[in-house]
Amino acid sequence: MSEAYIALAVLGLVVITVLTRSFFFLTREPLPLPAWAERGLRHAPMAALAAVVLPGVLLDQGQWPDGPWDPRWVATPVAMTYAWWRRDMLGTLLVGMAVYGMLRWWGA
Repeated sequence: MSEAYIALAVLGLVVITVLTRSFFFLTREPLPLPAWAERGLRHAPMAALAAVVLPGVLLDQGQWPDGPWDPRWVATPVAMTYAWWRRDMLGTLLVGMAVYGMLRWWGA
């Protein structure tokens, strides 16, 4: 591949990315979304969080843990309970990591 071909490909990708990401800023009037799309977008942050966090809690390097249980399986519900009770992000992280750390230290 020549350098000109690579530069042209990168420029094309930049243009496509800018256009698709700024589409809503380029219109003069706001584009209304259908009600079903707005309802679905309300759940997008929770779905994205679940897609990132759940594999990290359930799997170890992409595989099921070897032992019968894993400390993360105890620390996660404890942290979730604290988050529901106190609504405190920093406290949730500290409680979850403290439980996880103690269980790992005790050899779980």
